[in-house]
Amino acid sequence: MQGEKKSENTKEGHLSAGKHLTCWFEPGVFTNLYPELNSDEATDVVIVGGGIAGLTTAYCLSKSGKKVIVVEDGFIGSGETGRTTAQFVTALDDRYYNMEEIFGKDQTKLIAESHAAAIDLVERIVKEENIDCGFRILEGYLFLHNSDDPGNLVKEYDALKRCGFEVDMLGETPGLTNSIRSIRYPRQAQLQPLKYLTGLCKAIEKNGGKVYINTHASEFTSSGITSDKGHTIKAEHIVVATNAPVNDKYAMMLKQWAHRSYVITALIKKGTLPYALWWDTGDQTKKETTPYHYVRLSEYNDEYDLLVSGGEDHIVGIPEDVPEENRYALLEKWTREHFPVTEIISRWSGEVLVPMDSIAFLGRNPFDSSNVYIITGDSGIGMTYCTIGAMLITDLINGRENKWEDIYKPSRFKFNSSGPFFRMLKGDTVAVLKKWFYMNDEELSNVKEGQGRIVKLDGKKCGAYRDENGKLFLVSAECTHLKCMVSWNNDEKSWDCPCHGSRFTYTGKVINGPANEDLPAFTEN
Repeated sequence: MQGEKKSENTKEGHLSAGKHLTCWFEPGVFTNLYPELNSDEATDVVIVGGGIAGLTTAYCLSKSGKKVIVVEDGFIGSGETGRTTAQFVTALDDRYYNMEEIFGKDQTKLIAESHAAAIDLVERIVKEENIDCGFRILEGYLFLHNSDDPGNLVKEYDALKRCGFEVDMLGETPGLTNSIRSIRYPRQAQLQPLKYLTGLCKAIEKNGGKVYINTHASEFTSSGITSDKGHTIKAEHIVVATNAPVNDKYAMMLKQWAHRSYVITALIKKGTLPYALWWDTGDQTKKETTPYHYVRLSEYNDEYDLLVSGGEDHIVGIPEDVPEENRYALLEKWTREHFPVTEIISRWSGEVLVPMDSIAFLGRNPFDSSNVYIITGDSGIGMTYCTIGAMLITDLINGRENKWEDIYKPSRFKFNSSGPFFRMLKGDTVAVLKKWFYMNDEELSNVKEGQGRIVKLDGKKCGAYRDENGKLFLVSAECTHLKCMVSWNNDEKSWDCPCHGSRFTYTGKVINGPANEDLPAFTEN
């Protein structure tokens, strides 16, 4: 694949949470210009996570006069924010007419309002802080997947109108090579995420806050955190903004499901397409995941724009009938069917947490002290939800009433079959469980160069990976979160947990929570 950037350092080297570098790692974008925590400190609020959730929260709190400290165990944006397509939207992954069934019409209007407010906030931050990040307000278009009922688009249009959105029903979709009916959404947004995070860091420091990288928070209490090197940060409030909360083993990960989503970038002649966002309504034949596609443009050079196209989701560790590394071919096929692209430039994948009832968990951590907060359950639109979470938690910490608090509270639990979590439970659960407790294993001698396999050594299940030079890496095959069996991801060269989405490098270093400890590593006898 021409031009594709490979990460010489995965999260183990703190640059990115995957083998493939995203298009956002441009020359001149530096996410490692901050110190490591090397002493004990005290602050008003300590925030764990240096992505969009943590840094927006830190920014909002520092603007309100709070002393803040951010700690990130890699570099800034080295988690899922650096692997997003960076869309800020009022178009949800699940449909608004479904939301009305789950939450009622009044609360669905508040959900819609919160997304519009998030876009307004980002626009205001970019202007006030003069952040050069390619921010654009633009239109978005939701069009039917060929497996979807055309009546569903009408139902969504009617629900959007009830929510107060000034949407339009179009007979075609601007920019698509094939004519498909669509809904036009005004006032969506996009930006370059790593440049935006860099601007947030500068503003946080200007407001008196501190940012630390290469600092792993290994212990959490109601009075602060302790790093894996023994340094403490005492704080009145603790915000965990790590995609999957690493301070909570059970409460949240039983209410959301981790999916893997794929992205390619392709050259397209400048001026061929308007700058806009595009989404289809998802493959209705995939009962467990209903993967949808999402597309935007980005600046590339004087001759070409870069089309950023994502989709082909599946449950983490369970790629079903198509292996992870083959998902890109499906995505390229779909993209070429809809857009006149030329050369494919890069590819990567990221992790999405899908909550049981489709909207994020934002606020006080369940079964914890009232001064501990989480932002999780991004449901595929994490840039927007993380911004909502920052606004909500800033109000909670400052003792201000927020009308979104009850909607997004992490303690909620709705037994409602409309949510994707429960659609998954109605699907092929047996196949899922087989993957969780996968008992077959192979002989170590069968593990070829470039392969990862589950093997049994001295009666213990191990994950074995042999690199291209023949060097063998052995780790425990039990996830350090809740002891589920990990699965090999041949695309990202990582060990992924099908139960709750934890991911580890081939040497066992934790990449994604909820696991907060590495896989034990072994040596061959």
